[in-house]
Amino acid sequence: MKWTKVTIETTTEATDMLSYLLDEYGVEGIEVEDKIPLSEDDRKAMFIDILPELPPDDGVAYISCYIDGKTDLTGLCGYIREQMKEISEYMNVGSGRISISETEDKDWINNWKEFFHPFRLEENIVIQPTWTEEAEQRDGDIVIHIDPGTAFGTGSHETTKLCISNLKRYIRSDGTTEVLDAGCGSGILSIVALKLGAKRVYGIDIDELAVTASRDNLLLNDIDPGRFTIVKGDVIGDAEFAKRVAQIGQYDIVVANILADVIIPLSGVIRPFLKEEGVFITSGIIDSKEDAVKEALVHNGFEIMDVTRMGEWVSITAR
Repeated sequence: MKWTKVTIETTTEATDMLSYLLDEYGVEGIEVEDKIPLSEDDRKAMFIDILPELPPDDGVAYISCYIDGKTDLTGLCGYIREQMKEISEYMNVGSGRISISETEDKDWINNWKEFFHPFRLEENIVIQPTWTEEAEQRDGDIVIHIDPGTAFGTGSHETTKLCISNLKRYIRSDGTTEVLDAGCGSGILSIVALKLGAKRVYGIDIDELAVTASRDNLLLNDIDPGRFTIVKGDVIGDAEFAKRVAQIGQYDIVVANILADVIIPLSGVIRPFLKEEGVFITSGIIDSKEDAVKEALVHNGFEIMDVTRMGEWVSITAR
């Protein structure tokens, strides 16, 4: 299905008012483009480590909406012009230029899947997307079936590869290792840990969609439900939840593939979840924040054991 895209060139000052007026007209799904940089609070709330480089804010903004053939395009454009004229009496609305274009209806959530194919991690771990052809396998391969949905974690990102490499080093071969997956995402690290011989995994994430994806992927890989628990919760911001998790038991390994700005506060609350001599495997750390994470770990009583790198990403293992 084709949609008509209506774009208004205006000012950042007028975006809220114009968005409201479009909503009053019955338009759904408004898109705003501007050059206003994210504030520090916004960046932290959105867990963004690397900000895009934007040109200087010139006060220009573009408001777009998408309409189907049932909407009177001429009527909508006339309404926009009329409202722009009215509010221009007391507000800078900019050029007010309206442009029209066509766009096709696409499944943006799932279209990325056509570019994601089976691949090999390490020597013997094969990541097998559920929607693609079966990968070639060798004797002794560990095959991980994965459909991340909207959760983070296909296994292809450098941060995930670093975590998996370190899990292989620290999971014991006697089947007694217990793992806490902090920020489990798609569940890929939980699955790898169990396939490598971990006794059990406890996974947590602040996102309900990630919790669902993790559970589904663990079952997809024929993991005994008795070997894993996946729950929604925040051990950093919810002291009661953190206390309940700590009461359940301690772990030989805590693995956290998140972001530096989350790992730093996490290092201050994670020790109660670790057994004596337990290891904390962290990843998702952009190289410019490596020193800050190290300082936080040492400050919170950890000994840094190993640092591994891949591209601009860093994984730090501490005890």
